[in-house]
Amino acid sequence: MSLWAIRILFLLMSVLTGYAVSQVQPDIFNIPDLPVAPGLLGSVIGFGFGGLLIAIDEMLKGFSLRAFSAATFGLLLGFFVAWMIDSSGLFIWVEEPTMWLVRLGVFVAFGYIGMVLAMRSNKEDFYLIIPFVRLAPQTKPENLLLLDTSAVIDGRVADLIETNFLEGVIVVPRFVLKEIQTVADSQDPVKRTRGRRGLDMLARIQRNTRCEVKIHEGDIPQETGVDSKLVLLARALGGKIVTCDYNLGKIAELHSVSYLNIAEVANTLRPVILPGETFSVRITREGKDKGQGLAYLADGTMVVVNNAQSLIGQQVDVMVVNLLQTGAGVIVFADLRNKAAA
Repeated sequence: MSLWAIRILFLLMSVLTGYAVSQVQPDIFNIPDLPVAPGLLGSVIGFGFGGLLIAIDEMLKGFSLRAFSAATFGLLLGFFVAWMIDSSGLFIWVEEPTMWLVRLGVFVAFGYIGMVLAMRSNKEDFYLIIPFVRLAPQTKPENLLLLDTSAVIDGRVADLIETNFLEGVIVVPRFVLKEIQTVADSQDPVKRTRGRRGLDMLARIQRNTRCEVKIHEGDIPQETGVDSKLVLLARALGGKIVTCDYNLGKIAELHSVSYLNIAEVANTLRPVILPGETFSVRITREGKDKGQGLAYLADGTMVVVNNAQSLIGQQVDVMVVNLLQTGAGVIVFADLRNKAAA
């Protein structure tokens, strides 16, 4: 049920409540100067009351429970200070007819100041109220890892979990699972293969006894994009997003949401190759220049081997001569260790 459906239901209940009260206590709504039936007047008042609360709810939609609790605490603290000032006898010289205005002004002013200071403060500031005492949670909070579609389809997240590189509760939102199913049912054979791979990866993760997998049924109806829903859900749950999407990571960073980009982790963990190192590669095709052969390392790094065009399809030993950094990654230039083989 959407939020607006609940609001409309609450509005109807408010109207019915106003009408019911007008029937039980018609004298309250019987105003001589207002020729309106008590039932109609009660319904209008109920509608106005419900509409006012819905308007307040709409204005406070960005107001979190933590902010509400902080504002309430600040209000109570401000009222306490105002009560102490009022009880000190500081305003005994004020005339009685205006005393209530002075007291009202003091309570409103200190209540406002207390709310503002409390909302601007962080949790460390509240330790001043209870010196030397800090309340620590008795149970360690769960480490929630929210998988997005790209991470599931990529599949390397399953390897990271199996090697204990990722630890925590794996959370797959229902809208992410729905998107993967949509890709798996696509008419495009490439997309269909990727979607089915994603479903296989989820089944593999669920079979892993080292982690707990949860399907989160929550949704963000006011958002249409899966990425936006995932970021808001991660912020609400206090979890971390696991993705292969660079843009999603930047959006999460803008919303102060923690994320782990598997592609960035893979680039960071690539072995460092230095000139003079030797290793074995398989020449797969000819290079751009005459006599060159191309090979690839396990991480996808391109190796350009001089004088290896005639060795396509063979496994050869090469020695690194030079490295070239490009926007797509590093290109390794190497020579054959056995020049006679060329």
